[in-house]
Amino acid sequence: MTRTAHPRPPRLALAGLFAACATAASAQDFNAAPPNSPDQRPAFAGQTRAPIIADSVALATEVVVDGLEHPWGMAELPGGGILVTERPGRMRLVGPGGTLSAPIDGLPEVDARGQGGLLDVAVKDDFSATRRVWWSYAEPRGGGRNGTAVATGLLSPDGRTMEDVAVIFRQQPAWASTRHFGSRLVFDDAGALFVTTGERSLPEPRQLAQDVATHLGKVLRIAPDGGPAEGNPTIPGGLPEIWSYGHRNLQAATLGPDGALWTVEHGPRGGDELNRPEPGRNYGWPVITYGEDYSGRPIGAGITAHPGMEQPVYYWDPVIAPSGMVFYDGPLFADWRGSLLVGGLSGSLVRLVLDGGRVTGEARYLEGIGRVRDVAVASDGAVMILTDADNGALVRVTPAR
Repeated sequence: MTRTAHPRPPRLALAGLFAACATAASAQDFNAAPPNSPDQRPAFAGQTRAPIIADSVALATEVVVDGLEHPWGMAELPGGGILVTERPGRMRLVGPGGTLSAPIDGLPEVDARGQGGLLDVAVKDDFSATRRVWWSYAEPRGGGRNGTAVATGLLSPDGRTMEDVAVIFRQQPAWASTRHFGSRLVFDDAGALFVTTGERSLPEPRQLAQDVATHLGKVLRIAPDGGPAEGNPTIPGGLPEIWSYGHRNLQAATLGPDGALWTVEHGPRGGDELNRPEPGRNYGWPVITYGEDYSGRPIGAGITAHPGMEQPVYYWDPVIAPSGMVFYDGPLFADWRGSLLVGGLSGSLVRLVLDGGRVTGEARYLEGIGRVRDVAVASDGAVMILTDADNGALVRVTPAR
């Protein structure tokens, strides 16, 4: 599994580079930044700008491997190694010693324009026996159209080839857009696969986030081999794969300690949202939002609440540009256990403390590290992050000694 075509030693050049700013996560008052929508008000106390956590932890960073071209998703394999995707269409295996494989053969073609390309990757706990992998990507559909798709295949024993590849989900309708594909993959405790999508960004398809006869702007729940999963909600007129709807661009998702799905989606200018999507519920986009258009004008009627539409658990204004999230449950950061870690494309790792389903505190770390595209917890408790850049990296974060 760890045999590699182009071995390279771990890069340690950035180790400890960000420790100084990490020791003072609350030194910079990010809550002092003016909101983009100053006339909006939260629906309840603590829905935004939670108290800043006074956290003096010092962090050490180690670049496990760099030279990745816009890495997007990762999945740790049982027994060692991490699968990493690169948006141009490559999936690679990072060995336990920081070796980087050649691109794995056998993946389908991707549309890598704009925000498209190869996106998330996931495995189940039985990978050692099955060698099965799932991944999401922007699939070309002809005529400049595309859509989010999910495929599955078997990784060959030598780690070089994906075999028996099958596409198990295709977002409908396809659209001529290069933006807002989603997409995170999360298995729930019943073995079903959550797939998050975007609403393709343009004014016309944006409205389809409210149309349950489409897959745009939805959380979907499918069987591992395709088709709707058992136990999905029945939504009048809705597609059977839909779990929840009214979302903008979901690029962060994970299971909570209670087994429930949590998501964070990109808002426009302001209005990044943390949600705990419930089956059959409508989360409002683009009818309600705590953000505004990039032009500075309101989205729709400029309202933040409407009957039959759910409020976010938490929102950010200004945005953190969220991508990737995980609940921390490892042994290395005792004070972080139960916290939600969210990647910020704005350039930081965000930690949220929750109590009773509400956010009670927020901290930010590693500010300046670059665009944090994905976040995971390794089996030994280290926090793993991917930085999204032409020369992106897989970075291991541990307490400084």
